[in-house]
Amino acid sequence: MNYYIDCITKKYVCFSGRARRKEYWMFTLFNFIAALIVGFIGGFLSSATEVSAFAFLGTIYNLAVLLPAMGVLIRRFHDIGKSGWWWLIGLVPFVGWIVILVFCCLDSQPGGNQYGPNPKGL
Repeated sequence: MNYYIDCITKKYVCFSGRARRKEYWMFTLFNFIAALIVGFIGGFLSSATEVSAFAFLGTIYNLAVLLPAMGVLIRRFHDIGKSGWWWLIGLVPFVGWIVILVFCCLDSQPGGNQYGPNPKGL
């Protein structure tokens, strides 16, 4: 949970540096859980009160975490020695998401690289 809180608060729009696999996947896990909870609450409130404005809670949450999610993804790419611009490959249907998944599963580049020191060594 600390990885999620750190990405949301301290590293909200931080696109520099490196992020370990653990930081990326823990942020993704807790972000997924939070999105499910917010979506469930929004759906429940909109059906219980018949006010469709609550249905937008999920959209508001997703917009709020867009920059932290993008930041941790770019820092993850930096950790394997790739440019942050590789996130654009996700715009290619199907194949792009597979490439991003593979990149996010790769181990850190040993030692320092142009994006900073290895976070495993810290």
